[in-house]
Amino acid sequence: MPDDQFHVYDTTLRDGAQQEGLNLTVADKLVIARHLDRLGVGFIEGGWPGAIPKDTEFFRRAQTELQLRHATLAAFGSTRKAGLAAADDPQVAALRESRAPVVTLVAKSHDRHVELALRTTLEENLAMIADTVRHLCAEGQRVFLDAEHFFDGYKANPAYAVECVRAAAEAGASVIALCDTNGGMMPTELGDIVREVALKSGARLGIHCHDDTGCGVANTLVAVEAGVSHVQGTANGYGERSGNANLFSVVAGLQLKKGQVVLEGEGITEMTRIAHAISEVTNVTPDTHQPYVGLSAFAHKAGLHASAIRVDPMLYQHIDPAQVGNDMRMLVSDMAGRASVELKGRELGFDLSGDKEVIGRVTDKVKELEARGYSFEAADASFELLLRDELAGERRRHFTVESWRVIVEQREDGAVTSEATVRVVAKGERVVAVGEGNGPVNALDRALRSALEQTFPELATLELTDYKVRILEGSAGTGAITRVLIESSDAQDGTWSTVGVDENVISASWHALEEAVTYGLLRAGRVPE
Repeated sequence: MPDDQFHVYDTTLRDGAQQEGLNLTVADKLVIARHLDRLGVGFIEGGWPGAIPKDTEFFRRAQTELQLRHATLAAFGSTRKAGLAAADDPQVAALRESRAPVVTLVAKSHDRHVELALRTTLEENLAMIADTVRHLCAEGQRVFLDAEHFFDGYKANPAYAVECVRAAAEAGASVIALCDTNGGMMPTELGDIVREVALKSGARLGIHCHDDTGCGVANTLVAVEAGVSHVQGTANGYGERSGNANLFSVVAGLQLKKGQVVLEGEGITEMTRIAHAISEVTNVTPDTHQPYVGLSAFAHKAGLHASAIRVDPMLYQHIDPAQVGNDMRMLVSDMAGRASVELKGRELGFDLSGDKEVIGRVTDKVKELEARGYSFEAADASFELLLRDELAGERRRHFTVESWRVIVEQREDGAVTSEATVRVVAKGERVVAVGEGNGPVNALDRALRSALEQTFPELATLELTDYKVRILEGSAGTGAITRVLIESSDAQDGTWSTVGVDENVISASWHALEEAVTYGLLRAGRVPE
């Protein structure tokens, strides 16, 4: 089990929150902290009390509302101001009053920053570091120090950068994290510097990397190889500019690739769920291609890959997706061969291994439809309906559509309304229903469900959650071929996606909507006629 010999330190709530467009409430931060604790990180940096009122409130509420099982809460702040005793500095006082068991101080370690940004002498900066660390340690708090701009500072003046590390360590700091604040370091050079600093300072070192060169995770892992025993990062790589080192990739790399147990409990097996849960709180769309936890991290498209995976899934996967709570997915597209279709069918619960004729028909149908603009990669529900039709030898649905129409009207007051009329037959009954909406698709959705809800009351819980329109390549202007993807959800907390294609965007939307409702009824256990 991991212990104090190695730290996983999360700074999502402070450094990650500096990402453009990301704005966390105190309630958001409390929820994210609980998710991180379930992951099993050792430390959660809650923010900067005293400097940011919201962070002061977070630490106040955390005392009664946050029961952490694995993690220790850390408060972030700066060393005392030049010429002021640490005990008299208001921001240092805020760190004391936060009652956080750990305080992480940020200090300048680049001589140019000291003289130009802090406007003080190199000697006074060393005193600021030592005095603040010593004061907070005497108050009973454990102190870590972030040596800001360390690597740039070391390249400019190595002796002074190392002296900053020594000053903090000798004053009682448990860890000195070397920060690649501008994110410009390359792995080999960073590793060499870490080894040199460890040898010269004798201090316990940590690492804090940004991702401006795309090397944040690589730099962090190289630093561990060079001797650091404290890694900092953020959930999903959130952070200013290009973000911070992605903590999920860091811990997976250490634990699954290096065999170094760095998380408490079995949290790593929930990493994918936690990553997506945090995305929901931050309202930042998940990166589907994110390593380990992305939706596409173990998605296979090419027919050659599928043929190999049918023999052994690990032929094209670097780990078992279950190790991080993810799943292997087969994508069906115009690149798909028979093996892709067979494996996708198996994923959806259909054993096609003994029916080469069906596999061939489905493969040909997919390629034909994709040539017309369809895409089944992100529309599993549409593919399953296609597969069911081929297995049944006919198109089977719960209802038949006689006709539909939609009218968009702009009134004298400038308001624009949409009204749809749908005529369907379900269980032998012909129903005509009208629906109004804030747009034509919304109106069609309401009209269709109004027509069917008396026969299928479970449709009341169906909800259209996302709607995407794409103009396909090779067409231009208002007469272009349009592809629509609709995502839906139901009371079972399930989501599914359907696709429609047509020159008319409303018609494409209707096809996707009709399939969304059909698939929702299948999920509810309704057998089509």
